[in-house]
Order: sequence, then structure tokens, then C-alpha cells
Amino acid sequence: MGDLTAAHATRFARLALEHVRREYPHKLDHVLNGPSDLRPPRELHPVFYGSFDWHSNVHGYWLLATLYRRVPALEERARIRELFDEQLTLAKVAVEVAYLQQPGRGTFERPYGWAWLLMVAAELARHDSHEGRRWSAALRPLADVFVNRFREFLPKAAYPIRVGTHFNTAFALTLALEYAQTVNDADFATLIREKASAWYGADAECQAWEPGGDDFLSPALVEAECMRRVLDRERWVVWMDRFLPRVAGRDPATLFTPADVSDRSDGKIAHLDGLNLSRAWCWRSIASSWATNDPRRALALGVADEHLAKSLPHVAGDYAGEHWLATYALLALLAETTTAP
Repeated sequence: MGDLTAAHATRFARLALEHVRREYPHKLDHVLNGPSDLRPPRELHPVFYGSFDWHSNVHGYWLLATLYRRVPALEERARIRELFDEQLTLAKVAVEVAYLQQPGRGTFERPYGWAWLLMVAAELARHDSHEGRRWSAALRPLADVFVNRFREFLPKAAYPIRVGTHFNTAFALTLALEYAQTVNDADFATLIREKASAWYGADAECQAWEPGGDDFLSPALVEAECMRRVLDRERWVVWMDRFLPRVAGRDPATLFTPADVSDRSDGKIAHLDGLNLSRAWCWRSIASSWATNDPRRALALGVADEHLAKSLPHVAGDYAGEHWLATYALLALLAETTTAP
């Protein structure tokens, strides 16, 4: 289905701008330490209070920051700049940081929200403009908190989490590694690579028992994409041949079959549109590490298109998916598909 178009960019930006400051309905991830904590989202999280929940709001900002940089002709640039100028300030970020320091909040949004916040920070670090550098500097204290939480969490996490939802550790490591590489944090990148190798390096003959009824990530494909980023290309090809040895024969078949979404007004069932979009992102990315003459490359790109066709038309329509699906559509459409030499 191709790459990001001007029409896609406009649609996604308008969707995100409509929900990033929509406070209600809202699902809080919130530990109450006393009556004073009974406050509305806008007071608890003055930056990230919209989009139904904190993590969706965060990756809505990633979407807008990415489009702002990559699509100079985007009509919504002025609205995005106004939003970021108002929201990404040192004072508001300081409240977000202070929230995390309260008792009982050490696992707040672990690991999904942590990773997406780092993706926003990575994207803003790429902005070569006065305003971009200002936004990046404002967000940096919050990024530092989550880097430190990853540093504390990963050494003590004996086992990976392989679900197809927010707790998936392969997805979190993938995004966190992008941040570490973007800001040249070599120690953090090494920690991530070592943990990914310890968790997934010996995996073989993946059965891909998916999808679950509320998956928006493919445990199998997200792990493959994580390891693709962790290992050099030659080592990854060997690992992948062991992990999914029958891909050329479209086995396991479930990885090649887009999920059906029976009710897009059901917030959990609507996750399956996200599964189709995130699989497209994984398949397109994975394809780039197979040689041009490897038949698995063309197969992966074709399957990615099938998954995109299934769910790209449904990024809007009901708020159950509308507050987050465009993020995964953008990931898929921006995936690098150029084959490595």
C-alpha cells in the first residue's frame, strides 16, 4: 500500500490534534496515596492528560512531532507548534516528574508508557530548529526519569513478558533502543542489547499462539523486530532462521492472516486493528534485513500490505480506536523497507 502520503499525514495529524487535549473520557493509571490525589487528569498530568489514557496521549505527541519534522508542507504545522509551545514546558514537565516520585508509582506505565515517552524524546532530539530544541530540552527531565527506571528494572527482570498488549517487553526494548541510539547513550544501548539477548537469544521454533482477543502487538513479530535491531544483520539472519524457520512456507499461518475485528466500538476488540497495523510495521521492517533475492522479503512486504489494507481504513470512526490507531499506522507507513546490502 506504499509509504506515507500527504493525505495520510493530514488525516493522522487532524485526528491526533482532536484527541491530545480531550480530557474525557479518561482511564487513569493512578495510585491514590490519600484524598488529595483525587484530582482530574489535567491536574495530575498537565502535559499528557488527553487521549483517553496517559500512554496513548504520549504517542499522540510522538505522531505529531514526527509529522511536524518529516512533512514540512503539513497544513497543521502551526497548530502543532502552538500545542507544543503550550504543553512542552519545563514547568508542566516538572509536575509530570513530581507525580512519578510519589509512593506506589514506581511501576506507573511500565514498560509501554516508558518506552513511548522515550520515543517522543528521541523524535524531538532530531528536530533541527529553535523550537524543536526548546521542546526537547523541556521534555528531557521526564525522559531521564524513565531511562533511570529502565536501568533499575532491566537487571532485576529475570523473565520477559510475551503478551500482545502493553506489558510486552520486546516492544519496549525496541523503542527504548531507538532512543538510546538517537541520543548516543551507549551504556543504555548496551544494557538493552544485553537484556534482549538474554531474554530472546536462545528462542527457537516459535509457535505463534496468536492472536489473543485483545492483542495489538504480535508477540512473535515484535520479538523478531527487537532482535533485528539488537543484532547485526548476519547474526540476526541466523537467529531468525532458528526462531521462525518456516516463514517461506507461510508458517505459522496465523502470522500471515490479518485479524478480523468484530466490533470497533469495543475498546479491547478494537485492539485487533492495532495488531494488523503493528504487524505491518514488523513485516516491513523485517523485510529490510533479508537480501533482495530472498523470497521471504517479497513475501513479508506483501503480507504487510494485506495487514495495512485490513485496518488502515479504520483508524477513525469510533473513539475506542481513534485515540491511538493512527500512531501504529504511521509506524507501519514509515517503516524502512530498503534491503541492506
